[in-house]
Amino acid sequence: MEEFPVETVVSTPEEQHESGGWVRFFLDIFETILLSAALFLVINALSARVRVDGFSMNPTLQNGEFVLINRLAYQIGTPERGDIIVFHFPLNPTQDLIKRVIGLPGDTVVANNGSILVNGERLNEPYIAAAPAYQGSWTVPEGHLFVLGDNRNDSSDSHSWGLLPQDKVIGKAVLVYWPVTDWMIISFSQMAKASQ
Repeated sequence: MEEFPVETVVSTPEEQHESGGWVRFFLDIFETILLSAALFLVINALSARVRVDGFSMNPTLQNGEFVLINRLAYQIGTPERGDIIVFHFPLNPTQDLIKRVIGLPGDTVVANNGSILVNGERLNEPYIAAAPAYQGSWTVPEGHLFVLGDNRNDSSDSHSWGLLPQDKVIGKAVLVYWPVTDWMIISFSQMAKASQ
């Protein structure tokens, strides 16, 4: 059987130019830019990235950390006690805050003698900086939440400015991603649960 040599065909730059090489190059760049823009829009529709500014969530979240927010969490579910959320501050909608959900619609929240009670049950809160030094009682109506910072005595939150309308909520904090040394999934073990 006779073997034939394998031919390798190459084209010169002039031939590539004539065959539309530059057109293909610019089309590839346009497709890459279009795909990047689409991915950017989808990712921003599903999530947000925020920087923690201040100390109101110490010791759970530190000043300067970057947190990933799930924007869809409450489109398909409802807030739960213990969730850490980001929201538009009701008194200044251009400012976003991050706090922990303590009271849900229908709950009665009481701060008394250094404890937080929800519907008469003391919360077990190993994540707070110190027991609250303030007192008060709040009933949470439908469509609202009662939120507090983990640094109870250095936080502007529901105990000082009132209840949070749920339509101000941006999403649920799910991950600390920067700095890398602080990387942490914000899990259920860190959430407020009523003592059993």
